[in-house]
Amino acid sequence: MSRALRSADFALLLVSASCLVIALSFAALGRSAVANAIWVAGTLPVLGMLAISVIDALRRHQAGVDVLALVASGCALALGEYLTAAVIALMLASGRALENYAQQRARRELTALLKHAPRYANRFEANEWRRVALDAVAAGDRLLVRGGEFVPVDGTLAGYAQLDESSLTGEAAAQLRSPGEAVRSGAVSLGAAFEMVAAASAGDSTFAGIVRMVRTAQQERSPAARLADRYALLFVPAALLLAGASWLIAGDVTRALAVLVVATPCPLILAVPVAIAAGMSRCAKRGVLIKGGGALERLAQATVLFFDKTGTLTGGNARLVSVESGPGIEPDTVLRFAASIAQASAHVISEAVIAAARERGVTLSMPAQVAEQPGAGVSGKVDGRDVAIGSFAYVSSVATPAPWSTAFLQRVAYEGASAVFVAIDGSMAGALLMADQIRLETPRALRLLRHEGIRRLVMLTGDRRDVAQTVGSMLGVTEVRAEQTPSDKLAAIQAARGEGGTVIMVGDGVNDAPALAAADVGVAMGARGAAASSEAADVVLLVDRLDRLVEALRVARQTRRIALQSVIAGMAMSFAAMAVAAAGYLPPLPGALLQELIDVAVIANALRALRIRSRAHGGGLARGDADTLKAGHTELGPLMERIRRLADELPRMPGASVANALASVNASLAKQLVPHEQHDDMDVYPGLARLVGGEDPMGALSGTHREIFRMVRLLGQMTASVPPEGPDPDSLREFQRLLYGLDAIVRLHCAQEEELYHALREDA
Repeated sequence: MSRALRSADFALLLVSASCLVIALSFAALGRSAVANAIWVAGTLPVLGMLAISVIDALRRHQAGVDVLALVASGCALALGEYLTAAVIALMLASGRALENYAQQRARRELTALLKHAPRYANRFEANEWRRVALDAVAAGDRLLVRGGEFVPVDGTLAGYAQLDESSLTGEAAAQLRSPGEAVRSGAVSLGAAFEMVAAASAGDSTFAGIVRMVRTAQQERSPAARLADRYALLFVPAALLLAGASWLIAGDVTRALAVLVVATPCPLILAVPVAIAAGMSRCAKRGVLIKGGGALERLAQATVLFFDKTGTLTGGNARLVSVESGPGIEPDTVLRFAASIAQASAHVISEAVIAAARERGVTLSMPAQVAEQPGAGVSGKVDGRDVAIGSFAYVSSVATPAPWSTAFLQRVAYEGASAVFVAIDGSMAGALLMADQIRLETPRALRLLRHEGIRRLVMLTGDRRDVAQTVGSMLGVTEVRAEQTPSDKLAAIQAARGEGGTVIMVGDGVNDAPALAAADVGVAMGARGAAASSEAADVVLLVDRLDRLVEALRVARQTRRIALQSVIAGMAMSFAAMAVAAAGYLPPLPGALLQELIDVAVIANALRALRIRSRAHGGGLARGDADTLKAGHTELGPLMERIRRLADELPRMPGASVANALASVNASLAKQLVPHEQHDDMDVYPGLARLVGGEDPMGALSGTHREIFRMVRLLGQMTASVPPEGPDPDSLREFQRLLYGLDAIVRLHCAQEEELYHALREDA
């Protein structure tokens, strides 16, 4: 249907332009009668199309400025102003064609998604690969994806795969995925063929949901465009009144015709939908799918923001925070045995333990004689030694509880985290502190949201109050509401809407769906969120990054500003031209040409929304460079744990052992920490400064390096002064203070750097 309309608009433009040019040739030859006939012939098809459009609008109880165009064209023909009528027809046909082109250009990124929809799958049947219809694929099917083909459904990889996921995430870089990783439909295979196991049918897969949302987004008309029609209800009577007054005062109907000509067509119905569609296109290009112009306009007016915590402010997955180990046991030893036995378990915590070991470069061994008690733990043999991991109760049943375990359990409770205890040969060797950590981009995203005018930031979570308050204080949110059920979240949203202001709700789970649907703008973390939340939301973040919401908000506000500028400028120019025409200084024919220029100007201004910059900086770190910088911090992890452990153990250590322990730590600091920070300061920071911009953007972080160097040097000087029998109690406390301080400042510094690396990644 849309293609037919585009063809009709193009045909009308071709006919009206051809008739105008041919008739001008006959007029130049003195054949006025023939010229007039041709002008009428070129005008009537456009007039007919316009009449159909007006009747259809009136049937839907909508009145727009097309009425003026119809009246002006009819009056021009009735008064014998055939050339003016032909120019008006050309103006209308070109306006419709230009608007159609602008909207299609603005929707290009949205429409491109539909082209990536998979149409078939290669399924293993009867010992061979067979091409089957996509609808025939079911969960559990074994599928083959060849190079250049689309991943047909969501599933799990059986081998390595190199994928282009740009249609899903907006990230242009090729992604290398490993066996066991989840893969989503719509990604394109860039390498060799690979096998996968389907996890969902085609209709329930990621890309099918995205396609449904895209089609909905393309079909919905923006409330801003309806607002433009409401402006038209004021503009049309004003134009008719001015035209009638000029006719009555001057007694010249030509003046009335000139007024109607310059009021036709009004830029209102052209500029607003073009700007809105352009803004939606910009958001789609950055991995933010907005389901309609109405959602974009409401997003631009938002002042209150509600967040779910888990999976939104945090990553939604448990990650290793620290390793607790018993006397004489290295943390990496505890992690190695834990991760080795975890390879035999499919539990999500086991997967997190394995991932942490791989990040630290720990070499794992194959487990044997494995026995798993669901929900409790796993036991077996690793390198000939008996190993058990799991809950405290499970590990305590096979090993004697360690003296440090009580304090560790209390710490776990305070932090709202989880613990994996590790027993080796019947002895509790250590424990892993696992927690759902705050997303790297979250603090920066919240700061930018405040900068964009969000006055209230409210965190909604089902977690305990003490845990929620801790996270809220770290992020600086306005309010924290803990122990919330889905009905509580819904009530909070409804209450906020009742207080005034436009409310946004951001969530990712099924329990967030009611609140997302109730908010003025529901935003779903769609990259990993539940299908229910994505369906209920108005905006879906296809990339699993919270700072994309900041970009969407920025684009929405600039788009609305551009749309209003176009409306105001277009109306002002039209009223000025109408006044000049009413005074008799602008005849109908020049007026028609002037109005064409006004229409082109406002549409061109509306298309500025396609060039909105959603990010403050213009360049970024390559993903590989950002990962390399972060890997350097991972390598420092064992050293930081060693510093903390030494600070804890100093009061219990024999005096003669203190000097050796401090000297060993000093040597490690000089070998690892100091060179790392020196490299960052001299080699990394200059490049980052160019990306961030400003005179000295890295000054604060560089100053932290100076403090780290000072503390390391002070620790070395104090260690050199320790007598053979060990330090006195006052010196011991000073060592503890210095070690704890060094641990804290380095951890904070690394967190700040990682946040910066994450923000500057070119695929962010």
